[in-house]
Amino acid sequence: DWHPPNHCSFHEQGGPWPIHCVAGSTGALPPPSFPIPEMATIIHKATLPDKEAYSAFQDTPLCEYLQAAGIGRLFIGGLATDYCILNTVRDARVLGYHVCLLTDAIQAVNVAWEDGRKAEEAMIRLGAIPTRLEYCV
Repeated sequence: DWHPPNHCSFHEQGGPWPIHCVAGSTGALPPPSFPIPEMATIIHKATLPDKEAYSAFQDTPLCEYLQAAGIGRLFIGGLATDYCILNTVRDARVLGYHVCLLTDAIQAVNVAWEDGRKAEEAMIRLGAIPTRLEYCV
């Protein structure tokens, strides 16, 4: 996420979430232990103040970028399994991408108990292949 400070998802704006991932803040940046290659392209999501976006494909140029680069297989991890990861995997599969779900690199919010587990099962039913980071190196 790369939210503006007044994003509609925040409690203060009537949304369901506490303030998180505000554009330019430490909470929106990758952890220091996660190196970003110099040639990496970073695509921000959920940048519009009045529109929620749980999928990395929603209102971003991600699909066009991947198509232009000839990329057909995605390795997906991150936060939150039961929201952003689930929706990104769903959209990726609908768009025809092969998806490897990095099961040791995801974490659920679990608003309801077992939401994360249920989301993982749903992604596998959609055709995502569960794998671990150690098998991708």
